[in-house]
Amino acid sequence: MRNLKLFRTQEFRDIQAPGKPQCFALRSEQRTVIIGTEKGLIEVDPVTREVKNEIPLVAEGFLPEDGSGCIIGIQDLLDQESVCVATSSGDVILCNLSTCQLECVGSVASGISVMSWSPDQELVLLATGQQTLVMMTKDFEPIMEQQIHQDDFGESKFITVGWGRKETQFHGSEGRQAAFQMQMHESALPWDDHKLQVTWRGDGQFFAVSVVCPETGARKVRVWNREFALQSTSEPVAGLGPALAWKPSGSLIASTQDKPNQQDVVFFEKNGLLHGQFTLPFLKDEVKVNDLLWNAESTVLAVWLEELQREENLIRKTYVQLWTVGNYHWYLKQSLPFSACGKSKIVSLMWDPVMPYRLHVLCQGWHYLCYDWHWTTDRSSGDNSSDMANVAVIDGNRVLVTVFRQSVVPPPMCTYQLLLPHPANQVMFSAHPKKSNDLAVLDASNQISVYKCGDSPSVDPTVKLGAVGGNGFKVSLRTPHLEKRYKIQLENNEDEVVNPLKLSLLTWIQEDVFLAVSHSQSSPRSVIHHLTVAPSDPDDEHGQANISSSVTVDGVIISICCNSKTKSVALQLAGGQILKYLWESPSLAVEPWKNPGGFPVRFPYPCTQTDLAMIGREECVLGLTDRCRFFINDNEVASNITSFAVYDEFVLFTTHSHTCQCVCLRDASFKTLQADLSSGHLSNGETLRKVERGSRVVTVVPQDTKLILQMPRGNLEVVHHRALVLAQIRKWLDKLMFKEAFECMRKLRINLNLIHDHNPKVFLENVEAFIKQIDSVNHINLFFTELKEEDVTKTMYPPPATSTAQLSRDPEGRKVDLICDAMRAAMENINPHKYCLSILTSHVKKTTPELEIVLQKVHELQGNGPPAPDAVSADEALKYLLLLVDVNELYDHSLGTYDFDLVLMVAEKSQKDPKEYLPFLNTLKKMETNYQRFSIDKYLKRYEKAIGHLSKCGPEYFPECLNLIKDKNLYNEALKLYPPNSQQHKDVSIAYGEHLMQEQLYEPGGLVFARCGAHEKALDAFLACGSWQQALCVAAQLHWSRDQLAGLGRTLAGKLVEQRKYSDAATVLEQYAQDYEEAVLLLLEGAAWEEALRLVYKYNRLDIIETNIKPSILEAQKNYMAFLDSQTATFSRHKKRLLVVRELKEQQAQQVHLDDEVPHGQESDLFSETSSVMSGSDMSGRYSHSNSRISARSSKNRRKAERKKHSLKEGSPLEDLALLEALSELVQGTEKLKDEIHHLLKVLFLFEFDEQGRELQTAFEDTLQLMERSLPEIWTLTHQRNSAAPVLGPNSTANSIMASYQQQKTAVSVLGAELFIPPKINKKTQWKLSLLE
Repeated sequence: MRNLKLFRTQEFRDIQAPGKPQCFALRSEQRTVIIGTEKGLIEVDPVTREVKNEIPLVAEGFLPEDGSGCIIGIQDLLDQESVCVATSSGDVILCNLSTCQLECVGSVASGISVMSWSPDQELVLLATGQQTLVMMTKDFEPIMEQQIHQDDFGESKFITVGWGRKETQFHGSEGRQAAFQMQMHESALPWDDHKLQVTWRGDGQFFAVSVVCPETGARKVRVWNREFALQSTSEPVAGLGPALAWKPSGSLIASTQDKPNQQDVVFFEKNGLLHGQFTLPFLKDEVKVNDLLWNAESTVLAVWLEELQREENLIRKTYVQLWTVGNYHWYLKQSLPFSACGKSKIVSLMWDPVMPYRLHVLCQGWHYLCYDWHWTTDRSSGDNSSDMANVAVIDGNRVLVTVFRQSVVPPPMCTYQLLLPHPANQVMFSAHPKKSNDLAVLDASNQISVYKCGDSPSVDPTVKLGAVGGNGFKVSLRTPHLEKRYKIQLENNEDEVVNPLKLSLLTWIQEDVFLAVSHSQSSPRSVIHHLTVAPSDPDDEHGQANISSSVTVDGVIISICCNSKTKSVALQLAGGQILKYLWESPSLAVEPWKNPGGFPVRFPYPCTQTDLAMIGREECVLGLTDRCRFFINDNEVASNITSFAVYDEFVLFTTHSHTCQCVCLRDASFKTLQADLSSGHLSNGETLRKVERGSRVVTVVPQDTKLILQMPRGNLEVVHHRALVLAQIRKWLDKLMFKEAFECMRKLRINLNLIHDHNPKVFLENVEAFIKQIDSVNHINLFFTELKEEDVTKTMYPPPATSTAQLSRDPEGRKVDLICDAMRAAMENINPHKYCLSILTSHVKKTTPELEIVLQKVHELQGNGPPAPDAVSADEALKYLLLLVDVNELYDHSLGTYDFDLVLMVAEKSQKDPKEYLPFLNTLKKMETNYQRFSIDKYLKRYEKAIGHLSKCGPEYFPECLNLIKDKNLYNEALKLYPPNSQQHKDVSIAYGEHLMQEQLYEPGGLVFARCGAHEKALDAFLACGSWQQALCVAAQLHWSRDQLAGLGRTLAGKLVEQRKYSDAATVLEQYAQDYEEAVLLLLEGAAWEEALRLVYKYNRLDIIETNIKPSILEAQKNYMAFLDSQTATFSRHKKRLLVVRELKEQQAQQVHLDDEVPHGQESDLFSETSSVMSGSDMSGRYSHSNSRISARSSKNRRKAERKKHSLKEGSPLEDLALLEALSELVQGTEKLKDEIHHLLKVLFLFEFDEQGRELQTAFEDTLQLMERSLPEIWTLTHQRNSAAPVLGPNSTANSIMASYQQQKTAVSVLGAELFIPPKINKKTQWKLSLLE
């Protein structure tokens, strides 16, 4: 769905040179044109318009002086830096243009009619006057000569076995004699010049010759191969024309055929059979085809036609038509009318061999034209919902318009077509945002036809419906109507005659203003014309468009693009410069387009497609070259873009990697765009999708989700790009257009949670609007069934990265319940009968399904009177409910309602056997109500409810209840059911206490016993747990005697001593057993010196001081001294060993690096990546050899094994970590002694053991100082880092990294991070006794 748009025009005229042009050739490297005349050769530079060389051939005798000579062929030879010229008299001349030397390399006495070089310039073919073909090498050595006219068909002659012979066929009314009629050969066309035509296939392996057969007088096409062997002869074709052109891609040979009522361009296959055709838009015998020319890419066929002389006074015309094919339909894209006589008569034309869409035309009056076309898609540029997404395709006198908003019609069909009096050359849509459906067409007669959308008073005969019309169809489409045709009045009408495409790049900028560009003939300048529509009679069909003003621009303008929103117009010059045209200002100024940095923008390469877009807050120029390089301003963003389109805040691309990317331009930057387009895949799946190979963007439907792509073969494909879909859904949701959003999401499989998650607060506030807009029970149910707690804006559909709005979210886990409750309330408020099924769904979909409520509502439906018109029956509701909930689960819940009618109703819909459930239900019906409900709850395993009902059945059922309580451990629930003073409450409490005793929870059990008055059991429980205060309290409640209490006290004291609670044991002995001596001994054993002294003085037993207290104090001092010596020695030893181990490890690490750096010679190639990984595994193998066994052990054994890993044995792999752990324990153990040492020092001073006290104080202080000084040395920052991170960096190797990772994994998994944190010594703790200093 593309058109050919004129890119630029070059021309020169009136060159002062002798003779008249006869033919021309191109010198691609020098970019010059060589023109042959009856006098000689002239080389002209079309850019500077200067004659570079003039080589006369008359003076050398190659051409006659009388001017009757003719040059029949010129060929530029790239490798010889020469030009080969053939004259009709038979001379083949080699001309060196740099030295102007001429060399006659061959001569044919009978003359030469055609010289044709192969595409690779290795062979040259000459057609002589004796009807022979001579093939020569590029060095002009003859290879072979053959007669043109051959009787043989060729090597590819068809083989028949007699099936389907003409004699055996049925001939209808012609009779059997038609089988034996001889075929009559029609002679050549009257206007046929009987000249021989030669054309080569693109690869140079075959050539075809069209010649008039002397025997039959008819034209035939013969195909020869490179070895000069005849391959095939064309089938007899009546009215075959002389024009011949082999498609460079090699599939078809084009020629022409005159038919009874039309003239066709026909195509032959290599085997000589016809294969397709298209009809030229002329009447019979109106024109003749002078030549056919394929462009280098085989995409455009140029047809050179000339009108036949029918009336003497009529001025004949010549036409150059450009045809393209798509979906097996041939489109006439451009039509260039020239005069067939005078200066503007075409002498020759050819396609450029390098630039595939450049056409060179040479006219008789020394007028040379060079046209550059490029592909463009003409689409409407509106971005609101009124824009119909029109795309216009030129096809000769018709413009095919497809309206993609309403229907996707594949080409060559269309929605409607505009019929024009002359072939169209350019289509443009209005740049006005509200009138983007209006279009204008510039035809070959320089006439603008303006079509506007709106109410037309009558049916427009020039607008014909296409694929959407027909009998029985009611067309809802509003087609445009022809407002008027405007003839462009040029200042110099001669220009129009000589150059039919004088005006190009026509742009409809305002209601009655068009912009057009013309190029200067004498200098590289362009002129921008303002075409203003002149006021005329509304009833008059024709009007005038006058040039109201013009602006001259230095440089050749090759494209114009306009932004309909900002009304900016950007011009691109051939050098890549971008200019801003201030068309609204009175001065009509042109200034450089500047980038955000303030520098003029210049594309490095000319771009064939340009557009304007807002990126961030800056308006930027987008450009795409014919080599797929994409630019934003002067930054190259990507180099694999095949097409792009700007829509709203998005730009859509198709790429060589067969993907379609949609990039948001809002708040984007060049770097992010470059990164997005350069990476083949993106983390956010919205922006990228796969498409068919070769897809191109046609258009985007505004305010919709449709993206139209065209495939290489011409068919269309509609995709709903996820980025466009989500952007449009977000817009609809912001505007509270829930119906449109829901329909789109349902159709395109977008998760419906987005409706709520996009903005939860707004949705919950507008739930009623949502329900009223959707207005379908099925759709609301669909919404309910898709609900889940997940926030899809964080997982599936994250908002664009530029979105900074943080919307309030609901508390975690409440989303579904909130939506269900809100929507249920709204539906019950609107129409509870209509939305009955949806209300049931809202109950079922809650986090905890409310099935009892649902069943109750269904039961209510059954019991209601005559239903409302839109109400749902109970039967329908139950059937629907069974789709949502498992029938067995529903049966259980119905049983839980204790409503047997409801149970029967559900059971009937299930697959259950009535023989199973009916006896069960009958048994239940016979029971007392509470016991019945108990049985149901027990059956449903709702034991809490079951004991509740059973407790109401009376005391005779209490044993059964107690058994159930014990079985299901329902003690807490059961205690709430009975009064605290009842016997049942006491029985449950005793059972509860016994249960706790069995679980070895003695203290809670004792409390339960004590609370219910079971004091003996409580005493046993408190004794078991060692709770001496509670035990003594219970004993008092039991009114025990003094002796019994004394015995109990001694028992408790024994248990407390076992638990090393000496102070508590001493208290019990002193207060309850009256044994203060034993109490003092226990206090001394527990180092409670001051408490022991208190008892001694209380009972006035001072003798105990000498006999027990002083010896105990001195013994304790000796023990502490010995312990501190041991701690100090161990600490010093471990510290010394740790430093040694660290030094060894550093040496080992360096050695690993050295070992890995050795194999750099020839042997290094022998080591594979696998061997290096294996060596790393071998190194670390001794660290983890027991992992497989340990993993199978129990957790207790695993902890034991991990403890064994920290072995202090010298040489163990984790010795440094074990030493760190041991040192940390030593420091922490010493720190804990401070309080004990302080109390001991006080009593040592009290009993005048000053020397022993100073000795202990000094030793403890020395130990603390040693440890404090050593902390920074042991827990260094470097070793913390080394232990925490693997060995990486440029000097690391695979082995060293593997070993370090293995060590880290082994160490950190066992120890955790706390090993590397140094233990703390609290200096604020006051333990020293200043009296001893």
